[in-house]
Amino acid sequence: MPAPKIAQPRGIRAIILGIDPSLRGTGLAVIDNRTEPPRLLASITLKLPPKLIAFECLGRIADGVEAIAKKYGATQASIEETIYVQNFRTAQAMGASRGAALSVLARLGLSVEEYAPKRIKMAVTGHGSATKEQVGRMVRSVLGLNHDLPLDESDAAAAALCHAYTGRP
Repeated sequence: MPAPKIAQPRGIRAIILGIDPSLRGTGLAVIDNRTEPPRLLASITLKLPPKLIAFECLGRIADGVEAIAKKYGATQASIEETIYVQNFRTAQAMGASRGAALSVLARLGLSVEEYAPKRIKMAVTGHGSATKEQVGRMVRSVLGLNHDLPLDESDAAAAALCHAYTGRP
């Protein structure tokens, strides 16, 4: 079966940091979209243990975002918007983790765009209701990887690809 035709990025040509925020498992991925096809420069999941209290997690998220953005020279960033959750504590933790990342991006002077999860899925897979596994497979295909990324990292890479495809220069 021939490989699926993948639409080439036409929006943003830059080194883009994608962020999938979470208090205990933030995914970060940096793609270089100045090349065709785009390539993955790095990805990491900031796995934070339950013994850390929330503000310590936020500090580590900020440190991780700053380190990867500086190391790979990111000039643009894409972060997943807050999703609706029924649990107040979950919503609060998600908002705090996004805030930690966004404050660092602002301090570094990166251009930042926020995208709804459905928009990210639509941009990467063509289906707004795609599963995390489907997103991961498409990220692997688009970036030409020979291995699967952990789900938080593939979601972060998908956020970066969404910005690459649909962002405004």
